[in-house]
Amino acid sequence: MRKYETIFISDPDLQDQTRKELFDKIRNIITKENGILLNFDEWGNKKLAYEIKKKLRGHYVCITYGGTGDLVKELERNMRLSDAVLKFMTILLSDDVTREQLEKEVREAQEAEEQSKQAETAKAETAEEAVEAPVEEEASNEDEKVEETE
Repeated sequence: MRKYETIFISDPDLQDQTRKELFDKIRNIITKENGILLNFDEWGNKKLAYEIKKKLRGHYVCITYGGTGDLVKELERNMRLSDAVLKFMTILLSDDVTREQLEKEVREAQEAEEQSKQAETAKAETAEEAVEAPVEEEASNEDEKVEETE
């Protein structure tokens, strides 16, 4: 098994539903061909270096996955047939990878994502507490001032 990265540019004028269907189709091809999807990263709409099919912008997506050469052939064949895909490029990242290594990498990525979400949540909570704390201190200072004047 090998580890690949495919970057493709889809038509920026696609409706969200059509774009979602295209992405689901690509994910299904990877799973159907016994591949392992490691990362599906949408980079969003960006300006193209040159005009492609009369488009000046494109929606960039980077997919990292493990599989065989047949998977890459099938994925590229479907991209060639799709009018929604403007360009694509596949790169071989690693030549000899086991299924267990790829599955471990997927688990580690999921754990790291969960930890970052927890850290963001904790950071947001401490920011809320920091905003609330000075308000309480001001109230207690006002009570002290009232007692001093009496």
